[in-house]
Amino acid sequence: MDFGLSAGGISQLDHVLEAESLGYDFCWVGDSPMLFSNPWPTLAMLAQKTHRIRIGTGVAVAGVRSAPDAANAIATINQLAPGRVFFGIGTGNTAMRTLGRPPMRVKPFGEYLRLVRGLLHGEEVTYGDQATAIRFQWAGKGHYDISESIPIHVGGFGSRAQALAGEFGDGLITGIPRGGSVTQALANVKHGADRAGRTLDDFYTSALVNLMMLEPGEKLDSERVIKECGPSIMANVHYLVDAVRDVGIEVPGYILPIWDDYLKFHESREAKHRHQQLHQSHYSYIDDDEARFMTPELVKAFCIVGEPDDIIEQLLALEEEGLNAISFIPPGKKTAEIRYAFAKKVIARMRG
Repeated sequence: MDFGLSAGGISQLDHVLEAESLGYDFCWVGDSPMLFSNPWPTLAMLAQKTHRIRIGTGVAVAGVRSAPDAANAIATINQLAPGRVFFGIGTGNTAMRTLGRPPMRVKPFGEYLRLVRGLLHGEEVTYGDQATAIRFQWAGKGHYDISESIPIHVGGFGSRAQALAGEFGDGLITGIPRGGSVTQALANVKHGADRAGRTLDDFYTSALVNLMMLEPGEKLDSERVIKECGPSIMANVHYLVDAVRDVGIEVPGYILPIWDDYLKFHESREAKHRHQQLHQSHYSYIDDDEARFMTPELVKAFCIVGEPDDIIEQLLALEEEGLNAISFIPPGKKTAEIRYAFAKKVIARMRG
């Protein structure tokens, strides 16, 4: 299994350099204009500062820039770090919600993927309402590099988006448990691949997971557990608030014990800024007003949790199911400490 980290800001470059030295395999750079740094200068600096680790977007948001612009951006990064760049792309939840807009719908997302894939493969594609023929015209002149393959990893939590990964992508980025089981996700991917007449040779499946490594005898309601895994868990709760309201997905069983109380809390916020407050703490800290929702049951439902032996057992089971890679986002103040401990107590042991 491969192991990655996520970076949301240009101030986090040192974390990525340290992770590279610890044996981490890849870095996802986030894309959320109202929360994170712009991903492209962050990736450009990482391309120049790192040597081995794979770098790419995790995930770029289709709704905030055109497909030709996104293809050009990742191909430009590939000019700086040829052969170790990937393009993670999704419809965007938090990034779009903080702009007061919904994520891109599945049909236009499929069209977006068609364009990006064609351009990165050096093909001429039809673009826009006028079906204009476009292609990279100066390939090979040092402005960007499409000669070295740039894998497209499609972000997908629902069945239709996961099918698009099989139809257009080289990999899937999903989440556990939000994206369903690995088995379910790969069945959806295969449906898309069959639709396009593609095979899934070398298809790469990765997941953003919530990770909580316990100290000996530590309980799931300890202050440390709440502070360290609360940001990741609540980011998933925030996603579900939008998805249930706007897409009409069924409320998952694992969230039902807190669901009604959380909605009452959320609706008590000022309407004008409610969309901002919902995502304000995104993967960075646990809001004091939300800590009360962090029950042991919720931690079990959302996390790969336990002492190192327990975590290794859970990861091996996911690997057996078809998962190739995981990434997790520790809270800001504990990032270096948690990443170091995970590398020494889990990654090193899994690799013998």
